[in-house]
Amino acid sequence: MQLHPHTDSPIRTRDTRGRRTGRRAGRLAGAAAALALAVGLGPLTSPGAHAADNPYERGPAPTTSSIEALRGPYAVSQTSVSSLSVSGFGGGTIYYPTSTSDGTFGAVAISPGYTAYESSIAWLGPRLASQGFVVFTIDTLTTLDQPDSRGRQLLAALDHLTQRSSVRGRVDASRLGVMGHSMGGGGSLEAAKSRPSLQAAIPLTPWNLDKTWPEVTTPTLIFGADGDTIAPVASHAEPFYSSLSSSLDRGYLELNSATHFTPNSSNTTIAKYSVSWLKRFIDNDTRYEQFLCPLPRPSLTIEEYRGNCPHGS
Repeated sequence: MQLHPHTDSPIRTRDTRGRRTGRRAGRLAGAAAALALAVGLGPLTSPGAHAADNPYERGPAPTTSSIEALRGPYAVSQTSVSSLSVSGFGGGTIYYPTSTSDGTFGAVAISPGYTAYESSIAWLGPRLASQGFVVFTIDTLTTLDQPDSRGRQLLAALDHLTQRSSVRGRVDASRLGVMGHSMGGGGSLEAAKSRPSLQAAIPLTPWNLDKTWPEVTTPTLIFGADGDTIAPVASHAEPFYSSLSSSLDRGYLELNSATHFTPNSSNTTIAKYSVSWLKRFIDNDTRYEQFLCPLPRPSLTIEEYRGNCPHGS
């Protein structure tokens, strides 16, 4: 496949949504660290320095190994949510960091695809939670519904998580995101369109009859698969990405030698860039910018990557 030219605006000078609290402080801290290194003072490593500048920052400084690992720094607990105890979606499983010493965490709800169940995306639960998120993998009211319904159910799951769940005290309700596979990926776009306050959206080999998403103002990373014959990238993932505003923090990662169902199994590339995207935009954690900018290059697992760098101020 021929690589597509990168045409995104290289710099975004201001945050039009005004929801990136803590970023300016993070940039100032970064500048101070750079100055310290320049004058030979060494890195600024005083305990809690980063956390003081960005109160949403969680966990140790990331490395390539840490974001590719099967488990991150947090031990994870889980709790089942019965469909009989909720309204608007089909129940599911909540994965969350066991420790409460770091305060509250950002959260993400994840929907399966058409005809699929929560089990098809369950691997993402502990993997993302162990990096410092509360993760809600859900079942839907029916396996045969459409993306708009999946979007509403993702939002209903987030509402349950933050308002009624047994772990609601562990969640920062102002820092939420959505993910989904296939029909659920199309649903994650619907959810972001309906609720602009969401901080991140990650559609995985998404399917949707609606091809244009200029209304979305949530930072969005779309995964496509070069061998997808169910939601071919040419008629789904690529036009979805291209229709997002060029001023939006957006990314398109096309998986190499992958199929529509690649997101249904543990996958290091999906996990690595999902963690980086969620950290960068739910937690405003600029320590993860290094994995997104410069743009990832084609590799054995990446057919191509398009996006904007640096990300919004």
